[in-house]
Amino acid sequence: MTILQAIILGIVQGLTEFIPISSTAHLIFASRLTGLYEGVEGVLRAEQTTATIAVIQLGTLLAVFVYFARDIWAITSAFLRDHWALLRRGRRSGMETDGKGWGSFLSNEARLGWLIVLGSIPISVIGLLFKKQIEGTFTKNLWVIATMLVVMALLLFVAEKVGRRERGMKELGLLDALVVGGAQVLALIPGTSRSGATIMGGLFAGETRETAARFSFLLSIPAITASGLLQLREAIVKLPSGSALPLIIATVVSGVIGYASIWFLLRFLRTNSTGIFIAYRLVVGTALFLLLSTGIVHPLDGAAKWQTSVSRGSSVIAFSAPHP
Repeated sequence: MTILQAIILGIVQGLTEFIPISSTAHLIFASRLTGLYEGVEGVLRAEQTTATIAVIQLGTLLAVFVYFARDIWAITSAFLRDHWALLRRGRRSGMETDGKGWGSFLSNEARLGWLIVLGSIPISVIGLLFKKQIEGTFTKNLWVIATMLVVMALLLFVAEKVGRRERGMKELGLLDALVVGGAQVLALIPGTSRSGATIMGGLFAGETRETAARFSFLLSIPAITASGLLQLREAIVKLPSGSALPLIIATVVSGVIGYASIWFLLRFLRTNSTGIFIAYRLVVGTALFLLLSTGIVHPLDGAAKWQTSVSRGSSVIAFSAPHP
């Protein structure tokens, strides 16, 4: 991987991981256009590309931790403090319900911690149950990606129209965890966009746009962290020699751009709708449909059959050339 390829992939990863336009689709396009590991034998190319993307994504994961450091600390400390206090008391006195089904002994931060835990369960369960289908050829086909680009655009449009956009972070409850967590499952299909799906779910649940985006980012932490740790060990073993510097550059770039993307989206959604992202998805999805239908682009790239092993919970992409 060259320095230029590293910078391009880092920028694409940082921009598209949090903006609701699908990082999977754009990473596929960027990798094809830059010819990442071009000329390398098929199986080795797949392994090296998978390792490269896995490492680069650590940059955007770090961006989430840095940007939401105060939130993460507040949620974690409150969660531990409140439950330790409950254990110390040894009884449930004062646990009057608050209308959301939570005991009043829980602070808002601790309650948010439970919502993140519960909201992370659906994608974990579905990801394990349908692991073979997720890693199969169906979800690697550009027809699928084009379809989901358009479908998610339409769903976001409907969510914008019907969502009440009334509730903030302090009003989040079990319904939000179930709806947004369920919507996150759609991100297992490439072209969906994890942030797009969860923001859509938040809007349907009646959250404000900024709240939907903030909860979306917080909900991404368990899945991205777990998948990153699982992939890191294997990634290091399979990285090509001499790739340390380009990978460091790509990771740093993705982290910086990712941090800026989070900052931008949260502020943008305070006063704007997701309309610009909806329009972008429709344009890209329609263009991809046209390219596929005319044969200009092949669903799995006939010239170099790309197998994209993608699990949006793990955000991993791999490619393989055709067998001779």
